Amino acid sequence: MDDGRDQLRNSATIYFGPWYQRSPFFEATQRAGCTAYDVYNHMLLPCYFDDPETEYWSLLNGVTVGDAAMERTVEISGRDADRFMDALTCRDLTKCAVRQAKYTIVTAPDGGIVNDPVVLHVDDQRWWMQLSDSDAGLYALGVATHANMDIEITYPEAYPLQVQGARAAATVAKLVGPVIYDLKYYWCDRFEIDGIPVLISRTGWTAVQGFEINLLDASRGDELWDAVFAAGSEFDIRPAAPIEVRRIEAGIMNLNSDMSLANNPFEIMGLERLVERQPQDYIGKDALERIRRHGVARKLVGIELDGDPLPAAPSWFWPVHHAGEEVGTVTAAHWSPGIRKNIGYVWVPIELSAPGAELDVDTEYGHRRGRTAVIPFVDPRKEVPAADLRAR
Repeated sequence: MDDGRDQLRNSATIYFGPWYQRSPFFEATQRAGCTAYDVYNHMLLPCYFDDPETEYWSLLNGVTVGDAAMERTVEISGRDADRFMDALTCRDLTKCAVRQAKYTIVTAPDGGIVNDPVVLHVDDQRWWMQLSDSDAGLYALGVATHANMDIEITYPEAYPLQVQGARAAATVAKLVGPVIYDLKYYWCDRFEIDGIPVLISRTGWTAVQGFEINLLDASRGDELWDAVFAAGSEFDIRPAAPIEVRRIEAGIMNLNSDMSLANNPFEIMGLERLVERQPQDYIGKDALERIRRHGVARKLVGIELDGDPLPAAPSWFWPVHHAGEEVGTVTAAHWSPGIRKNIGYVWVPIELSAPGAELDVDTEYGHRRGRTAVIPFVDPRKEVPAADLRAR
């Protein structure tokens, strides 16, 4: 099945100007056959190589490579870096060890979601935020201006290349040795690949076994790309765009489509857990603790849609009705080849957020009946990425 990327045939072409940054892997993605790009964090994001269902099965059974440099790394360093980083997020980062990573929410004063980066504690007094699509680095810089702390905020040379899938560990082991099997889920460490300095984290936007190889020398993007593909050649390695359906299956959100600054973590099914109770203050703490006490009026939950496989993902939000009244919108929807259902996310009033609420959805492909569902749709305990890689 195709997804929203097939709508590019009806869309205008992005003009490639110097105001859109190119990743160190851009030329390699062109040689690999990328035919369409999006813009994400002011950088070109490869978004079409092959049929998305082909890429889906390659991810689950083999190994895929994705240019994720558009995640844009922001570094916070200095004597007060630990305290400053902890103040930006509702997660308690005093419990985040050096070399550990955490999925976090950067919060606004009203509890709104500024960004949902993966934060890596790369060294003592040094943190990286790898961003979703927003200028959260500028937000951090603005906060730092008035924080009266000894910190420095920079954009270091750190460009993630995602190596994901069932054979990802076997591929990366050929590059850095069997030590990669000792890297725990959501941890990172430094390595060299053919003399190229990298930092590898066991993370990714797929919730399948995988790694992000952070290139630390932008001049060597082609070399790293070629080394990874050589290592994975026996596993039928292939380039891939972000695999939308897999992230929906796994309950992974997309900032600015599923959620935005207008939302708080208590409104997103599964993100409530990120608002951790802690003694220290952080931006938005008072607002979020007030929301915790009083609850929310609406929630983003899962949805299953009846009918034939959806031909493409939404190009805009789909209106949702219940008992003849418009009550919300679908933000993401896709046919899942793995669970053989149309699945997605939907905003509904809190009274309709329990699984099984009946909904009518006005899709671009006609009316569909649907019902609310729990997310994630698969692997709720994250047993796949946390499994022993040696056994795979």
